[in-house]
Amino acid sequence: MDSKVYELMNDQIKHEFYSAYMYLSMSAFCETENLPGFASWLKVQAAEEQEHALKFYEHLLDRGQKVNLKAIEQPPVKFASVKEVFEQVYAHEQKVTALINNIYMAALEAKDAASQIFLQWFITEQVEEEKNSSAILDMVTKLGSSVGGLYQLDHQLGKRKGD
Repeated sequence: MDSKVYELMNDQIKHEFYSAYMYLSMSAFCETENLPGFASWLKVQAAEEQEHALKFYEHLLDRGQKVNLKAIEQPPVKFASVKEVFEQVYAHEQKVTALINNIYMAALEAKDAASQIFLQWFITEQVEEEKNSSAILDMVTKLGSSVGGLYQLDHQLGKRKGD
């Protein structure tokens, strides 16, 4: 495996685990705000991010590479509102998309067909992640100060189940 692709994939494991950690922090905030649906949605999202990290982990091992786990930063713990939470979620998913695209471009440059095929799943997944977080942010923004609307959305998001 090309050394640049290898390093980027090892870094991506850290980024995916950080995403999970960040979403758990956001979930805890929503719990303290008495928004269990938002909290549940974010907890399911955190579990998905852990799965993503493990996909990179397994890919490296399947390719005979050493996994080099790196330190994970502390995520933010204070948020002004649910709107701020989802502004950060959307911005974070855009950042992850850029990271995935960067790994793909490195794999393309290295002519690493196996990694290119592996990364196709993540490229498709990131389209969905950005779409979902953008839609929730849009709904929260449109609700403005409507407490009733916020609780309705909370109830709807609470229906999300893990895979």
